[in-house]
Amino acid sequence: MSTDLAPSPSEQRSPRSSRSAAILGFALLDLRRRLRSRVEMFFVVGLPAFFYLVFGFGDDERVGSGNVAMYVMVSMASYGAVTATTSVAGSAVLERTQGWGRQLALTPMRPLTFVVVKTAIAMLIAAVPIALIFTMGAFTGARGTASDWALSAVVVWLGSSLFAIYGLAVILAFRTDNAVGIASGLIVILAFLGNVFTPMSGLILDIGRFTPLYGYVALARYPITDGWDGNGSHDPLWLPIANVAAWTVIFTLVALWGLRRGQERT
Repeated sequence: MSTDLAPSPSEQRSPRSSRSAAILGFALLDLRRRLRSRVEMFFVVGLPAFFYLVFGFGDDERVGSGNVAMYVMVSMASYGAVTATTSVAGSAVLERTQGWGRQLALTPMRPLTFVVVKTAIAMLIAAVPIALIFTMGAFTGARGTASDWALSAVVVWLGSSLFAIYGLAVILAFRTDNAVGIASGLIVILAFLGNVFTPMSGLILDIGRFTPLYGYVALARYPITDGWDGNGSHDPLWLPIANVAAWTVIFTLVALWGLRRGQERT
């Protein structure tokens, strides 16, 4: 009798399976919601793709082991990817600090699970502009070696995670409904200063080397350019690596400060 009443292994696993299914359902719904947001997809995908067509379409002038079209392709894919991770990470913080966060607190989803899910969504959305712009480049004259294409795509995608931390830092520092817009707007300014849209020189370039997008995009272009830009300036590999590492630390510290400040207020 006791054997018959004992729960089967499948029944024992059902609560965990139900929780996993609920988390997966939440992730898919949130991902679908973001992909269907026309405004967000315009800035994440449409605008960088348009910039590529304007600045890089069919330009076969040689740059390193590739050409101008590929150089611009990598730059615009990077811009789209960081816009995606910044937006998703920033909105995730607002959701936790506003009414939606209280609703989630009533569910079995733990804060760490929420962070993991949002990070995965951010990286999935960041892959969309990368895939689209790299595909456009392949059909519109972007040229480079196979390793150029592979390494640049990997660096663009993985490096965009830095700007998820940036999004967290800005939103936690400002804590207003407009914080996501502030973070996204600053990305545009940082892109100009970071040598993303057009090669810079002189004092502006010297200043730009200290901005967060400069190191990230320079590292993504490195397989093609080996550190040389369109104006004859050269960066050793350690410089963009040091830039990315330094800004990772800075953004993390700002995010931790903003989180602690919020806890003190509550």
